[in-house]
Amino acid sequence: MKLLTQNAKLKKTSIENKMRVLNFSLPAYKTIKGQTVCPFAKDCIKYCYAQKGNYKYPNVIKGLNNRYELSKTDEFVPKMNATIILERPTHIRIHDSGDFYSPQYLNKWVQIAKDNTSIIFYAYTKSIKFFIDGLKLPKNLKIIFSEGSKTDNLINVNKHRHARIFKSKELLQAAGYINASTNDLKAITDNKKVGLVYH
Repeated sequence: MKLLTQNAKLKKTSIENKMRVLNFSLPAYKTIKGQTVCPFAKDCIKYCYAQKGNYKYPNVIKGLNNRYELSKTDEFVPKMNATIILERPTHIRIHDSGDFYSPQYLNKWVQIAKDNTSIIFYAYTKSIKFFIDGLKLPKNLKIIFSEGSKTDNLINVNKHRHARIFKSKELLQAAGYINASTNDLKAITDNKKVGLVYH
């Protein structure tokens, strides 16, 4: 089972930034067994890009679910660390589909980031509640709170790095957000207002 992959956006991002940006994916919203992977999803359930296109191929669905099952085990951290040594990424996007489904699972990624300090890890998440209860993150783990969750009220837009979806690039720019629609690494710049154009 391949743990780290690279979608089309991250291939483009890698070329543009001369970096090696890989991603780790889980099933979008629910597994084939009905287990919830995105516990705080709300508005995004209706328009989630990870529930259509290539994500619907049987072999892709199987891989996503196999990764989910592995992520629940004690073998996840050592296997991910071994994969990182082999693949040699500069950045890892955690979840181009799926989310942090429990604090225990989140802690595994915190440990992976601590084990690989030369790599930048980043993730968009609607599991905001897991992060605002005093959890200390390593400096190489960057989190972007995604609007459209059940707990948007926990986002302080003047303090937290957060993502908002816009209908056009013009509206995004007028609101003072950085456009990360095509270059994913723009999501982790000093500008904490991350904009994405709906597609």
